Amino acid sequence: MKTIKALLTGGVIAGPLYLIVGLIEAFTREGFDITKHSLSLLSNGTLGWIHVSLFVITGLLVIGASLGIGKCIPQGAARVWAPVLLGLYGLGLIASGIFIADPGFGFPPGTPAGPPTAVTFGGMMHFVAGGIGFIGLIAACFVLAAWFRKAGLKGWRSFSQITGIVFVLGFVGIASGGGSSWSILGFWIAVILSWVWISKVSAYFRSGVKTV
Repeated sequence: MKTIKALLTGGVIAGPLYLIVGLIEAFTREGFDITKHSLSLLSNGTLGWIHVSLFVITGLLVIGASLGIGKCIPQGAARVWAPVLLGLYGLGLIASGIFIADPGFGFPPGTPAGPPTAVTFGGMMHFVAGGIGFIGLIAACFVLAAWFRKAGLKGWRSFSQITGIVFVLGFVGIASGGGSSWSILGFWIAVILSWVWISKVSAYFRSGVKTV
């Protein structure tokens, strides 16, 4: 029981950790503009190791939380798929730290404006890892929404559904927006909401409700 609570505590911590550190970086790194740049670009430059470490640490915390959530669901498909899908998101975060996004849109300073002129293997793998992880996160939202519905928890069901829908829209927007401000800001909203969801869902299960 203590192990499960420890794993879920990691999930509670993961969201605030990623958002606080990420926003501090966003507002202190020279040349970074939240209306133009995605957080992944912070892995570049002399201080890029901070964001790389953040990806890996929060990815490990999410994987731990996914295992804890699986232990807290008594039975059914969600007991299997919720931890698998959320764990996939954690793996995507770790891989996104290993494979760094190509610099672009003027960041780090000295980088030409506009999208990367050449896509490296690492940059392509970062995009692939992120995409796979995002699919896992979105699917986890809907799997848990279905479980919350069966458990009669309408508020949690709606919260999970809304998070999944917002993230789908944010992901599609940034994938097709060509670096436009609206697509970047929309994805920021999706990322913030998803981390809030992960932390709050982890806290819900950690509280002992529905724990077996």
